[in-house]
Amino acid sequence: MDQRVLLPTDFSKNALNAIRYALDMYKEQQCEFYMMNVFRVDGYSLDNMMVPEPGNKAYDDAKKASEENFRKLLDILELHNTNPKHTYHTISCYNSLIDAINDTISKKDIDIVVMGTKGSTGSKGVIFGTNTVATMEAVTDCPVLSVPENFRFSPPVEIVFPTDYKTNFKRRELKYVLDISKMHKTPVRVLHIVEEPKLSKTQEANKELLESILSDVEFSTHTLSDTKVHKGIGFFIESRGSDMIAFLNKQHSFFGIMFTKPLVKEIGYHAKIPILVLNDYSK
Repeated sequence: MDQRVLLPTDFSKNALNAIRYALDMYKEQQCEFYMMNVFRVDGYSLDNMMVPEPGNKAYDDAKKASEENFRKLLDILELHNTNPKHTYHTISCYNSLIDAINDTISKKDIDIVVMGTKGSTGSKGVIFGTNTVATMEAVTDCPVLSVPENFRFSPPVEIVFPTDYKTNFKRRELKYVLDISKMHKTPVRVLHIVEEPKLSKTQEANKELLESILSDVEFSTHTLSDTKVHKGIGFFIESRGSDMIAFLNKQHSFFGIMFTKPLVKEIGYHAKIPILVLNDYSK
């Protein structure tokens, strides 16, 4: 079955890097890649009740510029990638980034979003950066994988999955961790930062459930104590040379708690390795 991958781009070097990461990650998979550019129109803002429409010169010029940039991008990709398993589609639209992503996920039945963590710094506005963190929080219909600036693809050495074991797990929520692990023979490292001396009965049950879900791939469990959560995660990743981290974005979950704390948002704003955000698809 084809993977449908959404690749938002502002045509920056960092967005191109994220696209190349996705192409390499899914090198052996049949994939439909949807590259999407959200363009701006001079004289209009997304807060304005007046919405530019086709036929408006400023709108047509902005869309034409977006489509021309796509032609250049496709030329670049063809020079580096002639994979017969991959098909490209382009989308140019006037919208907010998150609304455009959610709309495309719905209309194109997207499986995963892959985007860079830092974008264009031109005078017409930065599209990514903080918006990538907002996307990881707001997009809940499919996983979001963010790729740091200049991070080149190689098969991941290991995927770190931090958890407090306080919420239960579903196989469908962890599907993309399992998929990446199987595609690249990458082990999963479950990391628990100890807050209490002993796991509760609920935590023990959730731990057993998680281990059952991960039983089809190589995995191991790890604990750290006497450290703050964000520092413990950073220490674990740095000490082991881990090159991907996965969070479960679930109501009242570890991810949700973490990303309400300004210090931990630094993981998203200044990430050094790709972050895979999974979602609770039962909502």
